[in-house]
Formats: sequence, structure tokens, C-alpha cells
Amino acid sequence: MNLMINLILAAQMLSALAMIGLILIQHGKGADMGAAFGSGGSGSLFGATGGANFLSRTTAVLAAVFFVCTLMLAYFGSVRPASSGSVLEGAAVVTPAPVDNSTAAQIPGNAPAATGSPAAPASPAK
Repeated sequence: MNLMINLILAAQMLSALAMIGLILIQHGKGADMGAAFGSGGSGSLFGATGGANFLSRTTAVLAAVFFVCTLMLAYFGSVRPASSGSVLEGAAVVTPAPVDNSTAAQIPGNAPAATGSPAAPASPAK
């Protein structure tokens, strides 16, 4: 599974780099107008309009490969192993540590009551 993900990732990177190169090679819309009227059309590799069609179709194919690789990586990234259950099932049971009450008596207001009954609140002075 890890090998397949690495191959898909490599194909995605190569298609992205090739797309970047092809997009940088392509001419803008204004360059097509000049080539249509004969300026520099004969000196091009693919002719006046052949290069634009070839480069745009190749870019579209590489874009499709890039999107398919992206979808496959997203799918494989979200697939969970069948054997794994809940995260809480594998968590260790934590037992609380015993509470030491000897320090509670040192805090003012937490002194243990001398009698077994709770202390009644003092009445306010008038």
C-alpha cells in the first residue's frame, strides 16, 4: 500500500512539473493574432495554430492525470484499517492516584471539624 501511494505521489509531482513547463511555453491570446496574419507563423515548430492545439491538449491531459492522482491520494489517505476500532478502546485505563489529605489541613479554612456535624454559619453582627 505504501509503494502504491509513493507511485501515485511521484506521478502527481511529475504531472505538476510538466504542466508548469507547458503552461510557461504556451503563448498568450495576443500572440495568436500576430501568428494568424503571418508574422512568425512559418518559423514556429508546429505551424501557426498547431502548437497551441498540441500544447493545450497536452496540458489538459496532464491536468486530468494530476486531478486523478489527487483524488486517489485523498481516498487512500482517508481509508482506515478494518482492524482498528475506536481510539478510546485502545486507551489505557487510568487509575486516580490516592489523595493525601494531610496537606488539606494546612490550608486556612479547611481545618477538620471537631464534631461530626457540619458547622453552622455564624450569624452576622448587628
